[in-house]
Amino acid sequence: MSDQKLIVFLKAPRQGAVKTRLAETMGAVEACVAYQRLVKTLLSQLADLENVELCFTPDDASSEIKPWARPTWRLTTQGSGELGCRLVQAFRRAFDEGAKRVVIIGSDCPEIDVKDIQAAWTALLSHDVVLGPATDGGYWLIGLQAPHPELFTGIPWSTHEVLQQTLERTQTAGLKTCLLRELADVDTEADWHRFQTKTGN
Repeated sequence: MSDQKLIVFLKAPRQGAVKTRLAETMGAVEACVAYQRLVKTLLSQLADLENVELCFTPDDASSEIKPWARPTWRLTTQGSGELGCRLVQAFRRAFDEGAKRVVIIGSDCPEIDVKDIQAAWTALLSHDVVLGPATDGGYWLIGLQAPHPELFTGIPWSTHEVLQQTLERTQTAGLKTCLLRELADVDTEADWHRFQTKTGN
């Protein structure tokens, strides 16, 4: 087993359960279609990576997630609890299984590519934490070389304070932190139209 791992957090493509901000203006059906396209775009750009784990919610969604997996990829469940709790569980499992440099991303940022993941793994050779800043104040990637549950407890998820509060935690804990390039999530209809323009349709 490689000592580096990528975990992708995904949701089952169910109407009303994904891209809820998009659904507010586009409707649940179109938002779900958009979500599936974003996921397929992202995963196609990561197809050359071998040690990838698709970590999904809800736990009964295996049959819906499986078509997205490549032959060498693995499916796991996120389990229960709020996002911070599920991130802690995913990191802990990966380290317990022998990984040394673990990176987690979501599915909101279709611009992530193999070079971004490799840059994160490389940064973790000399840093404790690596973060990919998002333009909305969150982060599109977090990577660790050891468990640090304190980075995920009490964080106001889905707000513009996520990155700043996480950086404050790393500073307080004395963790050496590396920032990657800033990218934009696709959360609103305006974001979606920008994505369509960039991809040509």
